[in-house]
Amino acid sequence: MRNTTKITAAVLATGALTLGLAACGSDKGDTKAKASDKLVVAATAVPHAEILDYIKKNLAKKEGLNLEVKEFTDYVTPNTATEDGSVDANYFQTQPYLEDFNKKNGTHLKSVAVVHLEPLGLYSKKVKKLADLKKGGTIALPNDADNESRALRFLAANKVITLKSGKESTATPQDIAKNPKDLTFKEVEAAQTPRSLPDVEAAVINGNYALGADLKPAKDALALESTKNNAYNNVLAVKEGNESDPRVKKLAKLLTSPQVKKFIEDKYAGSVLPSF
Repeated sequence: MRNTTKITAAVLATGALTLGLAACGSDKGDTKAKASDKLVVAATAVPHAEILDYIKKNLAKKEGLNLEVKEFTDYVTPNTATEDGSVDANYFQTQPYLEDFNKKNGTHLKSVAVVHLEPLGLYSKKVKKLADLKKGGTIALPNDADNESRALRFLAANKVITLKSGKESTATPQDIAKNPKDLTFKEVEAAQTPRSLPDVEAAVINGNYALGADLKPAKDALALESTKNNAYNNVLAVKEGNESDPRVKKLAKLLTSPQVKKFIEDKYAGSVLPSF
């Protein structure tokens, strides 16, 4: 059993309600933390919390880092909790998602370390090959703007669909120019995409949620996102003003250490890729 504290979206729902007040009524960070103070980091379970657990058990003590990991089950409350100070940092999201979240929610979050890439994948319980997708089938997509456009670009790169020129970066299903198999697209919360598999032809699933559902991206995906020139690296993030927090600097150093690189390579066998 991992030595973490699990937090669900329901438990911290009030964080989202007070976000506006937190953003407007406080300064942008607190750099007065001591190196010996506990560092509380929000993370989704796989692989983020697993990587942090490895650091906590094997590396943190030697570095003088008092690390606590809190698990979240969604992509919103880790950011609202970081913004309002409920946690000190988070490790769960890509850089484009962080930037989009700041823009839409008025938050002040900053990346302090680039750690890994989780290739997006297309999975199915009904077909074994991409070419076997049935005409008229339903494909589940993550419903947040950043992951949905990423998923659609991924499908276009694999010639499942064609997107309208100039719409790629913000694509929605309405921006599909060609759909040879007359596929229907069902938008669901990213965390629920693995659970949708019995009800759809296939689903585009983020790497962490695929791993959490016991899927092996390098083996089970009908198609897997290329790592070449990929902007979707996962980052360690803090509220603006806390970039120089000595505890955060220690964690950033450990997250990009040779030991963590080896741990990622050994444990995930190509399903999660170090970005450093």
